[in-house]
Amino acid sequence: MEEPNWKFSQCFGDKGDIENITEADIISTVEFDHTGEFLATGDRGGRVVLFERNETKKNCEYRFYTEFQSHDAEFDYLKSLEIEEKINKIKWLKRFNQSKFLLSTNDKTIKLWKVFEKQIKIVSENNSNNNDELSNFSPKSTANITRQLSSFQTNPNLVTALIDSNSATMAEIKLPRLTYHDTITAAQPKKVYANAHAYHINSISVNSDQETFISSDDLRVNLWNLGIEDQSFNIVDIKPANMEELTEVITSAEFHPLDCNLFMYSSSKGMIKLNDMRMNSLCDNHSKIFEEYVDPSNHNFFTEITSSISDVKFSSNGRYIASRDYMTVKIWDINMETEPIKTINIHEQLRERLCDTYENDAIFDKFEVQFSGDSKSVMTGSYNNNFMIYQNSVSPECTIQEQENEREIVLQADKSAFKVKKSNSNKRKNLSMLNKFDPDSIDFKKSILHLSWHPMENSVAIAATNNLYIFSAL
Repeated sequence: MEEPNWKFSQCFGDKGDIENITEADIISTVEFDHTGEFLATGDRGGRVVLFERNETKKNCEYRFYTEFQSHDAEFDYLKSLEIEEKINKIKWLKRFNQSKFLLSTNDKTIKLWKVFEKQIKIVSENNSNNNDELSNFSPKSTANITRQLSSFQTNPNLVTALIDSNSATMAEIKLPRLTYHDTITAAQPKKVYANAHAYHINSISVNSDQETFISSDDLRVNLWNLGIEDQSFNIVDIKPANMEELTEVITSAEFHPLDCNLFMYSSSKGMIKLNDMRMNSLCDNHSKIFEEYVDPSNHNFFTEITSSISDVKFSSNGRYIASRDYMTVKIWDINMETEPIKTINIHEQLRERLCDTYENDAIFDKFEVQFSGDSKSVMTGSYNNNFMIYQNSVSPECTIQEQENEREIVLQADKSAFKVKKSNSNKRKNLSMLNKFDPDSIDFKKSILHLSWHPMENSVAIAATNNLYIFSAL
């Protein structure tokens, strides 16, 4: 099997200096739909931008489709808190017709959007505004008008009176004619799911049944029906009776891609809990817990922070779980809870500089992790606009040749990608090169937090501050 040759494909956004970027333009989430034909991004300004696959191009290329304002800034007068318009997550629903549906959420409110093609028709003319036609009223046209008026269930006496009147009176009746003018892409909010979370929503996930979805905040996970916006069911609640006894928070939650009764959530303690909704209405007792034993002697102030899981994902076949904390990506087999089948170290060169990352708050960055569509590879981000693809690193069923090709591919989502494309070369660094980087050269402002992998092919979308990069191995 030939190893994919990853290359930069295209970039959307203003490619100016990072110091001149408006806060509202920074991309906060990116998500392919289930077919890969559409790509959505949300930003801190509450906007959702959709991109459409350009079928006229052989390689992986997208074009602008539509943009709409999903959320606006609000103010909670009871708690004296401002609710940001920032889009935290976007999740697509599977398409069953030409319309596209997606869920978007900020800290408090989830919205279901319908995006569709809408035909605009205008009144081009009135069908009785020609003087020659008015002067030549025939019995045939009178009968036609009688039939049209009767179809509106008009008072029969009124119809008779109109017909018996002179032709001038009949000529004053003008019926407009609508003609096609243009087709626009419209976005319409169909449901608004609000007032269900006391804390900030960190994730949403659509069930495989396409009828329900979950939303999670720091302490609770709620189950919604897509058709009911004013009622949800609390299925996980870890809030202690005394908030002073709080030791962990929920960081992410996701439905199983195949089994509609299974979902998982991760915590700031580095645990992943798998729950079965058939066991109890309140899933306070987990079915499985994935947690790696750590020697207590190795615990310190920083390990408590770095062990917090920022993102968890199921593989598309439902067999594996990928979790991302600050220093590692762990791959878990859903049938083995005791330890991960693989641990991948990320920016290991920062391990001796955690005090610096704590002082500049970089240690609290929430990196995402993504599976490839074939469930064999994973991808995550780092600093200096670097992101890493770990090819053939997941499945033990990989062929011997695939396991030999297992390696880390490091790509950079910045201006250098354009130079690489022009020179028709592929910029790569191996793991040892990445770890030899001088920690002093790391730019913590250039972090790749949000990314998405095409469900069908080796193409990825990377959010780098206010720019969206597409890389492909087609």
